Amino acid sequence: MPRSRIAVSGSTGLIGAALVRSLRADGHEVARLVRRPAAADDEVEWDPHRGYVDVAGLVGCGAVVHLAGAGVGDHRWTEAYKREIRDSRVLGTAAIAEAVASLDTPPELLLSGSAIGFYGDTGDRAVDESAPPGDGFLPSVCEEWEAATAAAEEAGVRTVHARTGLVVARQGGAWGKLFPLFKAGLGGRMGDGRQYWSFIALHDHVAALRHILDTRTLSGPLNLTGPDPVTNAEVTAAMGRVLRRPTLFTAPAPALRLALGDFAEDVLGSQRVLPGRLLDSGFTFAFPGIDAAIRAALR
Repeated sequence: MPRSRIAVSGSTGLIGAALVRSLRADGHEVARLVRRPAAADDEVEWDPHRGYVDVAGLVGCGAVVHLAGAGVGDHRWTEAYKREIRDSRVLGTAAIAEAVASLDTPPELLLSGSAIGFYGDTGDRAVDESAPPGDGFLPSVCEEWEAATAAAEEAGVRTVHARTGLVVARQGGAWGKLFPLFKAGLGGRMGDGRQYWSFIALHDHVAALRHILDTRTLSGPLNLTGPDPVTNAEVTAAMGRVLRRPTLFTAPAPALRLALGDFAEDVLGSQRVLPGRLLDSGFTFAFPGIDAAIRAALR
C-alpha cells in the first residue's frame, strides 16, 4: 500500500513491535493503540475491557492492524485466566471494529489477529482455511474472536483474520521460552513428540502481514504458518542441530499436565495447518524450513 497512516494495537508485543519497525522503515505513519492516556503524538488511547477507543486517533488511517490479546502461554490456565484470554480478544476486537465502523471515512482494511487454535487438534491431518472449527476452549475463543469484527464488516470494511501459528523468535512467544532451555542443553521433546507444530519465522510473519496490507483482494481467514509443518520431535532435533546442543531431556505428558493445567492439552495437541490462501495469493516465504527459521531467529 502507498505510504499512509496505519493504526496498530498490540504494538509492544513480539509481532506488533516488529511490524511497527517494518512499517516505519518504509515511511508509513504508525498510530499505536495504548491502554492508558496517550502521552505521545503517535499514541491513541483505548481500553478493550470498557469497549473504549479514542476514535479521533483513527481518523485518516488507511488500515487498522489489531494484534492485542492476553498471552496464551503466559500463565497457568485457571478459570480466571481463561476468561482473560477470551475477554481480551473478544471485547477488544469488538471495540476496535465498532470504532472503525463509526468513522465517516473508515479505513480500507481491518487486519485482525486470530490463531490456528481455531482448528483444534487435527492429528496428522493437514488442514487449510476451508476446514471447520475444532472442539475445545481455543477453537471456541477463536470463533468468538473472529465474529467480533462484525461491525466493521457490516460497514463495508475489508476484514482479514490472520490465523497465526507458532512464531519462531528469540524475543518472545512460545519459542522465546524454548531457546534458553535448548541453549542450556535442557531441551527435548514434549510428550511423545509426534504432535505437529505449525511454525512461521517472525520475518515471514511480518512479511505476510505486509503482503495482506498490500494485496487488496484478500479478505476472510488466512493461515499465517509456514508451508511445511513439522512434529515436535523434528523441532527438537532441529533445535539441537542449529544450536549444537544435546536434546536428551523429555517432558512427559503427565508432567506437562501437572505444570500447565488445561494448556498442556494444546501443547500436546497436534495442528498440521497449511497456508493455502497465502500461497495462492503469491506470497513467498524467506524461511520455509524449520532449520532456516531457527537460524533466522538467532540473527
